[in-house]
Amino acid sequence: MTFDKSLLRTVLFAVGVVALVIGIYQTLLFNDLAANYWIFMVSMLCWMPLLYWRQKERVAAKIAEQETKLAQQKQAKTPAKSTKKRR
Repeated sequence: MTFDKSLLRTVLFAVGVVALVIGIYQTLLFNDLAANYWIFMVSMLCWMPLLYWRQKERVAAKIAEQETKLAQQKQAKTPAKSTKKRR
């Protein structure tokens, strides 16, 4: 059995959104933010790994892009060998 990271991301995002909506609803209903603070923290707890993973992916993509640019520049600098015979 393999671990599906995209499923985990979907579940964390959904739980975070639901917790945020419930927290807003409870805050408006009872007019007490302090009593519902923990619900907002559950929402943030679900979103923090998502933000971290997204940032890691962006950095990895940027590094890969820079490596391909560097490889292309190195390839452009090396002269093509001539097929003519030298005397």
